[in-house]
Amino acid sequence: MLWRALLIAASGLLPGHVLADTLVALHTMRARTIVAPADVGLQPGEVVGALTGPEEAIGLETRGVIYAGRPIRARDLGQPAIVERNQIIPLLFRRGSLEIRTEGRALDRAGIGETIRVMNAASKTVVSATLGADGTAHVAP
Repeated sequence: MLWRALLIAASGLLPGHVLADTLVALHTMRARTIVAPADVGLQPGEVVGALTGPEEAIGLETRGVIYAGRPIRARDLGQPAIVERNQIIPLLFRRGSLEIRTEGRALDRAGIGETIRVMNAASKTVVSATLGADGTAHVAP
């Protein structure tokens, strides 16, 4: 009897049991593409680690190529980049009332809230910084 219940549960035939949908690419999307509603669709069934709704992907940027019909995972997407590699950006260090501002060169491409490596233009020292909405790299103490 237990074997039969497990078989029915595995097939999704239990009353009230609903299979989740999986978000898939409707066509091949190149790296650095901003996901639009026409780019994604839902496919019946659940894929572990895949997104389950279009609202989770729309407006984000693809990290690499996503092929048509493939599930879209959270790691495939990120915030749209506002800073390009080698771009000169403001670098800010703040601790209490001390504030140091200088220029730095972004060593990575990044979006808001991401941690990137930035080379201080004056000292040539590489630091990790979090990118703010205004494009300023904030160095943590």
